[in-house]
Amino acid sequence: MQNYELVIIGGGPGGLTAGIYAARARLRTVLLEQGLAGGQVALTNLIENYPGFPEGVAGMELGQLMEQQARHLDLEIVNEEALKVELQGTDKVVQTADNEYRAAALIIATGAQHTHLGLPNEEALAGRGVSYCAVCDGAFFRGREVAVVGGGDSAIDEGLFLTRFANKVTIIHRRDALRATKILQERAFANPKMAFIWNHVVDQIVGTERLEKLVLRHVRTGEKQDLVVDGLFVYVGLKPRTEFLRGTLNLDPQGYVVTNEKMETEIPGLYAIGDVRQGSLRQAIIAAGEGATAALIAEKYLAERQR
Repeated sequence: MQNYELVIIGGGPGGLTAGIYAARARLRTVLLEQGLAGGQVALTNLIENYPGFPEGVAGMELGQLMEQQARHLDLEIVNEEALKVELQGTDKVVQTADNEYRAAALIIATGAQHTHLGLPNEEALAGRGVSYCAVCDGAFFRGREVAVVGGGDSAIDEGLFLTRFANKVTIIHRRDALRATKILQERAFANPKMAFIWNHVVDQIVGTERLEKLVLRHVRTGEKQDLVVDGLFVYVGLKPRTEFLRGTLNLDPQGYVVTNEKMETEIPGLYAIGDVRQGSLRQAIIAAGEGATAALIAEKYLAERQR
């Protein structure tokens, strides 16, 4: 059992910002992150709306810069996955595969993960043509044709990134209009490598050793058509990473953590920030602000405990 004043679970913009504030406040803090620093941000090609970067910044670079800043302030960062959270009196105990971390205050910043289509063969072909990360896998499809499922910012942004490698990128959307921001739509429609199939969903993912083709279904008529592609990138939504909190916190029906405007949950000293929080706007700058808020509120909570 390792004892701290504050444990932060998640190393995205929210978690790292919380860690920066906690480290500057000289709180005994550890941040647990199972993957890359930056979280979902690290998987984003280009971020143009984060202040301080006039030319934009690659998501992975932004995550690395945040991590460097946190480490410079002596924040302890451990590469472990939180498997369970237990309450022991007013303390929170975080269990990983190898360790237990106890603290009076806990910030949940685990974010969200991409929703899968839930189709047969999807899992079997993951990494064999089916992907959820264009930045990670785009270079493998140089000179080929790929499809992107979705119509939001992530789908269009990553689709545009894929045009650097693929000869053709087809956007498959279940509606007849995109949900992405106007600037992304303008870029997508102006890109000669991008094509659009409206009012369709992926009905089947076909392939044995690798993805061979998709079977698409019209959402109104039910008519089906084949689309031969080498790659499928799925961006149809996110689900919060909160499985390890079930039984500890009350979650909303979608699995998000409910907080107030101070990032406080119903449990004193336990906070949630970023994409894991109910009502999140899923923006890096907002997650960072919420991380700062949670760290400042946690600092006050810890100070009051010592009185």
